[in-house]
Amino acid sequence: MNKSYKTIRLILGDQLNASHSWFKNIDEDCLYIVAEMQQETGYVKHHIQKVCAFFHAMESFAKALNKAGHNCLHLTLDDTEKFSTFNDLIAYLVKKYSAACFQYQLPDEYRLRNHFAEFHAPAVEVSSCSTEHFFLPEEDFPKYFTANKHNRMESFYRKMRKRFDVLMDDGQPEGGQWNFDQKNRNKFKAEDLKDIPEPLLFSNDVNGILKRLKKHKVQTIGRSESNLLWPTSRKQAKELLEYFCQHCLPRFGYFQDAMTCQSQHKWSLYHSRLSFALNAKLISPRQVIDKTVEAYRANDDIDIAQVEGFVRQILGWREFVRGIYWTHPEYHQKNYFNADRKLPDYFWTGNTKMRCLSEAINQSLDYAFAHHIQRLMVTGNFCLLTEVDPDEVDDWYLGIYVDAIEWVELPNTRGMSQFADGGIIATKPYAASANYVHKMSDYCSNCDYSHTDKVGETACPLNSLYWRFIDRNADKLSQNPRMGMIYNVWNKKDEDEKEAILNKAASVLRRIEEL
Repeated sequence: MNKSYKTIRLILGDQLNASHSWFKNIDEDCLYIVAEMQQETGYVKHHIQKVCAFFHAMESFAKALNKAGHNCLHLTLDDTEKFSTFNDLIAYLVKKYSAACFQYQLPDEYRLRNHFAEFHAPAVEVSSCSTEHFFLPEEDFPKYFTANKHNRMESFYRKMRKRFDVLMDDGQPEGGQWNFDQKNRNKFKAEDLKDIPEPLLFSNDVNGILKRLKKHKVQTIGRSESNLLWPTSRKQAKELLEYFCQHCLPRFGYFQDAMTCQSQHKWSLYHSRLSFALNAKLISPRQVIDKTVEAYRANDDIDIAQVEGFVRQILGWREFVRGIYWTHPEYHQKNYFNADRKLPDYFWTGNTKMRCLSEAINQSLDYAFAHHIQRLMVTGNFCLLTEVDPDEVDDWYLGIYVDAIEWVELPNTRGMSQFADGGIIATKPYAASANYVHKMSDYCSNCDYSHTDKVGETACPLNSLYWRFIDRNADKLSQNPRMGMIYNVWNKKDEDEKEAILNKAASVLRRIEEL
């Protein structure tokens, strides 16, 4: 006979917060549920490392709860295969264990929040609570965000610094300025490459998970090994944070936008790679910031530009895109440029002669990871210039990256990268020619295409595509104050040059699958 529980509490795969108030006391009448669900493997085609990372982290979390004295039931795909949705599973469990209460933490995406809002079972009290993870409470969003108007990240970031007293000195920004972004745009020189630290990798056995995915015919993308390199426990996340502070933070800011194909550690560079642990809530943003600021204060090799650049990503950008997401429930419908092209097949294989795309895509397939400039200014820029449907871009980014959950992916991709929101996040599109890639990387020196040529057989496709984008969207962009200089350059070109560039762009688009 089954033991009965008064309360059943569900923990999702991105709610692995051991510091949550739920776990402060042991309640023998409470049963925690951690469940692998087909529902969560199929709404997009995920990278296999992403699925493995979440499933392994969930299993580790369930074991930790039981070890701490809580009652936690970990259900695998084998256990849940007959349930098509979470609500079906919960309805079965509350009946099986005679529970009077079902409690859950509010999901961080509309899809699941709407799903659980529809749950009901006879004589069962349903309640929800915060995940207790982020800095900014949801109820404060109206104080910081206005729907369907440009929201300035820099202003938001300064308010957050003040409110949470991070890198502040008597009400003023430490170091005398709020932002050291101008110092965060260095390209690697040859002598810099030998100093890039070896990344800290973990070896989490996911053989059992891989077998389950195969057994249940879960469709995935990307490449995987039986030992997963990503942190899947709080202990591992803290180890990775410690490693970042010691080995990467001293030069993080200088090279946070840089790219290279000439280092053994070209995929990791100086990046923390904490985004999965953060988004799964294995570690808190407050803990991450406190540790990095502490390292900055204790280490003379870490200057303000390094730590501020990192804090800006966590306290600024991460919190900012979350606010944008929850302020715009219709965000996934926005398509400012009416883009409708299909995503080229090499986004799934990496087989392209464009070195920048090949590097970024193959790295994503190999590691389920690419840093923000690779996402924004390589794959994202290409999709923007070629007018790929934002729905296709969203699905690719949401599926391929280990840290991708809709609340963080959607504003970054559809807004920042594709400007499909028309300027809610960014003041101008992040469109660029090959010159930007050449400025921030060594990709161009190893490419079949010439980054300096606009026309001709070997001209980099980004150049003609960039000017086509400028010409095609003049009605929407020419009056943008930040775009005026570009339109002056374009308008001064003679008609023959314009025609040659636009004809080249048309040719590129006709053979887009062959690039």
